[in-house]
Amino acid sequence: MRRFVRAWLPGLTVAVTLAALAAGLGLAWVWQGLPPLDRVVDYQPRQPLTVLTADGVEIAQFGSERRLFVPISEMPRLMQDAVLAIEDTGFHDHPGISLRGLVRATLANLSGGMPQGASTITQQVARTFFLSTRRTVERKLKEALLALQIEQRLGKARILELYMNQIYLGQRAYGFGAAAQVYFGKPLAALSVAETAMLAGLPQNPIWANPVASPERARRRQRLVLARMRDLGVIDAATHDRALAEPLRLRPPGQVQVQAPHVAEMARQAVVERFGEHAYTQGIRVHTSLRMSEQNAAHQALRRALLAHERRQPWRGPEAHEDLPADEGLTERAAAQALKDHRDDDDLRLAIVTRVEPGAVQVQLAGGEALRLSGAGLRAALPGLAPRASPELALRRGSVVRVMADDASGARAWSIVQWPRAEGALVALDPLSGRVRALVGGFDFDRRQFNRATRAWRQPGSAFKPFLYSAALEAAVTPDTLVDDLPLLPEEGASADWNPKNSDGGFDGPITVRDAMARSKNMVSLRLLRHLGLAQARAWLTRFGFDPARHPDNLTLALGAGSVTPVQMAAAYAVFANDGHRVAPVVIEKIVDARGQLLFEAPPAAPLDEATRVLPARNAFLVRSLLAGVTAHGTAARAQAVLRRPDLYGKTGTTNDAVDAWFAGFQPSVVAVAWIGHDDPQSLGDHESGGGLALPAWIAYMQHALRGLPVAPLTPPDGVSLVDGDWRYDEWATAGAVAHIGVAVETGSAAAAPGTAPR
Repeated sequence: MRRFVRAWLPGLTVAVTLAALAAGLGLAWVWQGLPPLDRVVDYQPRQPLTVLTADGVEIAQFGSERRLFVPISEMPRLMQDAVLAIEDTGFHDHPGISLRGLVRATLANLSGGMPQGASTITQQVARTFFLSTRRTVERKLKEALLALQIEQRLGKARILELYMNQIYLGQRAYGFGAAAQVYFGKPLAALSVAETAMLAGLPQNPIWANPVASPERARRRQRLVLARMRDLGVIDAATHDRALAEPLRLRPPGQVQVQAPHVAEMARQAVVERFGEHAYTQGIRVHTSLRMSEQNAAHQALRRALLAHERRQPWRGPEAHEDLPADEGLTERAAAQALKDHRDDDDLRLAIVTRVEPGAVQVQLAGGEALRLSGAGLRAALPGLAPRASPELALRRGSVVRVMADDASGARAWSIVQWPRAEGALVALDPLSGRVRALVGGFDFDRRQFNRATRAWRQPGSAFKPFLYSAALEAAVTPDTLVDDLPLLPEEGASADWNPKNSDGGFDGPITVRDAMARSKNMVSLRLLRHLGLAQARAWLTRFGFDPARHPDNLTLALGAGSVTPVQMAAAYAVFANDGHRVAPVVIEKIVDARGQLLFEAPPAAPLDEATRVLPARNAFLVRSLLAGVTAHGTAARAQAVLRRPDLYGKTGTTNDAVDAWFAGFQPSVVAVAWIGHDDPQSLGDHESGGGLALPAWIAYMQHALRGLPVAPLTPPDGVSLVDGDWRYDEWATAGAVAHIGVAVETGSAAAAPGTAPR
């Protein structure tokens, strides 16, 4: 035996030496091939462009990865401890690798056994930033060597920061900050122990065991994390038991907290125009002026108004027809498959008809829920159930329709509805600062991205009259001036081609300016414009920010035949709300980079002083008093009746053939404008009006915006007097005012033209 050993020992020694040398050379070769550590030393995480409300709620993200960088100093200690408990308990003690784990994993991989990870957090950082996910010996060696290098260059806190912000955690979320928002809709600091443990369990396999895709697997992983946290003393037994019993409330996939896609797009365009395409990866954050609750209230208010209008429209038939198998046992799966290429909606749910019975229809939602509709739920689609319904209108098995739930009665009642063809916009802003509090640019951004709030130039109709009345007040007209509400004569501009009338078709003879505003009398507006003269009236309009080039240089100006946008109208009405000052609408407050450094900031709201004044305070006061009559007993009397407060001011607007429907109004703390119409201008229907269409949306928004706000009294400024129950300028309190504007009045016959300087 000894002779055998002596014979083989030299050869064995040489073999071992050669193997060691080969291993050393191989290790040196691998070491030389390692990438530089720039990506972790100078970490620049790919962070999406994020748009936020004024109260810090996310509106939207733009970018391929959802990531919210959280410095380790701000990372909750519980989140750190939970991750270390399940991923790397020896993190603070090892040099970057675990020799025992590395040998065990290498042997398992070489022997063909179950692949094992055994990677420390530092190794995971190395793999995440520099290596592929292929399980090879070379990759494991590189991973270990890189981990050693990373530990030499970076401290433990920095390594953990890299890991917790870069790791993929499912649902497009990278890092724990983003995962907290994606899965629970809250920041890391607000997570419970149970939620923290759920997130800590994700790194091992975020696709296989995330709570959205696989709730039971995620729950099993969470239980393991909680047990490790208890065993290591991170939490005590009582906390462990409470966390196990806590039900998890996940944020529904795709759910957004703020419905403001048009504002998100405004912000995206502004940022990309300023900073280029790299803005999608640099973590730029755009802070808007929107208020979350008011934005959502405006979104719902406009949607409800458009759906109410759609319910008055004739049935147009199903959206599509899909073939379903004759075997009803196969219906559920076939229906789900048929609907997968159609887009669902949060309110107007996608459904497919599975059976038509006498007086009832069965449908299946895209999510698989089966509903039976009857009675009022079928009212909109009754023409499609008629025995001789045309193929375009008929409801049959396989018809794709929309259904909506009405919870008003306390029990969910479903009914068939149609997708609205009309569109709309709603804008609200602070009249003291111009900051936009809510902006809705249409019913559904995904169908068409056109922002009607800022880009739809439409005729304002009678909603434009207050600006002309404002000019008239500077020309010796008072609220109690009488104006003839009679047909226009040829010498006043009437012709066979143009013979304007009032919306109600009647004429009331001489009526006061106040009554004419409340009842929206067209003939009175025309005569006031003739009294002023076109030049003076058009010049006065520029005080409110209107471009004269977009308004006719003829008498149709009095009927609102020019072009305005909803945002422009809101800014113009703000002049009446804030006692005569011009403010510029602001949506984007500031833009910051990923570390909070300021890149852009909107100018602060200017103090409302003589530099911002465009209208005499007494003029704004008198117009406001006229507009109060509109909401109290005029064409918008519903406003005060529903909201039960007297400090509401506004004006309805309806253009010829009801092509455009408006309501523009305010309470002194907030201005709001609602518009409804078709993108391709056409009538909204017989008997439709601004008071019937746009006003309900305005009221619904104001119900939320004014909640808990005390009534603001209408306080007269200097320069006005109460004469015989109505207000006048002081100089016209006893004489000088125009008492009566009759038919065929000559242009410029008034005592004064619009004033040249605000008072």
